[in-house]
Amino acid sequence: MSTLTYALTDSRTMLRRTLRRMIRYPSMTVLVIGLPLVLMLLFVYVFGGTLGAGLGGVTGGRQAYLNYLVPGILTITIAGVAQGTAISIAMDMAAGIIARFRTMAISRSSVLTGHVLGALIQNVFAVLIILAVALLIGFRPSAGPLGWLGVAGMVLLLGLAVTWLSVAMGLKAKSVETASNTPMILMLLPFLGSGFVPTASLPAGLRWFAEYQPFTPVTETLRALLAGAPVGHHAIEAVAWCVAIALGSYLWAVRLFNRFPRKARWLNTGPA
Repeated sequence: MSTLTYALTDSRTMLRRTLRRMIRYPSMTVLVIGLPLVLMLLFVYVFGGTLGAGLGGVTGGRQAYLNYLVPGILTITIAGVAQGTAISIAMDMAAGIIARFRTMAISRSSVLTGHVLGALIQNVFAVLIILAVALLIGFRPSAGPLGWLGVAGMVLLLGLAVTWLSVAMGLKAKSVETASNTPMILMLLPFLGSGFVPTASLPAGLRWFAEYQPFTPVTETLRALLAGAPVGHHAIEAVAWCVAIALGSYLWAVRLFNRFPRKARWLNTGPA
């Protein structure tokens, strides 16, 4: 059996472990889906009338604001899954499972790959739930087949980027509490971008930050794809941000994972 086959087999085993944990502890999945749902319903039904009028004047309203809001809610959903991944990694670290895996005859990459693949599956499930509820309350996208394919690709790419970042954060965290707090910045960024209001409506300093942070081009790309409109330069910026974050976070996570603790090194050292 080749090295690649071993790696794929071990990754499948680790993915199965991650999925079983999600089923055994569903509260994290419920929270990941529940928070974006509450935010969407709150902003649409409490603020949607006023904010929608600001977007479209007399032709605006809750319908217009819902169509504007959904892409931002999707990015918050993906960021929420990333927070759950960081917590899972930190729990494994605190329990000593990661140290144990390092001493076993398994593919080292499979340990992290299992968490990443599990998070991507959770991302897809959560995004589908959000879209289904949005459609029920009046969301009406105009995307064609290619547009929906682009939305799926953007969701997976953003999910991959923030998941690897959360894996690195979980490995770096000194406790589960730290791991639960550090990724919260990812959930705040859509609020400080174009997720809820156009960046042009923000004060000058905040507007500059909003226009140049990574979640804004991702949100604008999703918004254009769902509306069946041209994506313009936002798609290039979104893909560039996601690839850069994913690659940098992957290298950071692998470096952290490969740092053998002294105790684990001693356990793995046999007689001379």
